[in-house]
Amino acid sequence: MSDEPTVELYDLRVVVERIEGRSICGLSVGDHFDVSGTDEVRIPDGKHFCMYAMQAVFPMISAKQRPLAEHDWMACDAHATCPDPDERVVMRIERTALRRHRAADLM
Repeated sequence: MSDEPTVELYDLRVVVERIEGRSICGLSVGDHFDVSGTDEVRIPDGKHFCMYAMQAVFPMISAKQRPLAEHDWMACDAHATCPDPDERVVMRIERTALRRHRAADLM
């Protein structure tokens, strides 16, 4: 990538870790979606993911994609819960790969 400015970002996978209530939206343990770059979300073919559950995770995505200090709370916390109190879908954010991007491509 020569001398162009670059940014390191992690690809992420958001996985349904457990369901403590009843899954009204049809999610199951193990369902997931992937995030890469600054704007790409992928759901496996033939699957779905509840947009309200996604909404609960999205505020954390930008921080989880970046390298963080070892004891930064965002480095230590990887869970979010769907806002529906009857479902209590608990999701885990996993880092899957660290990629270097041209800064100009992310603007």
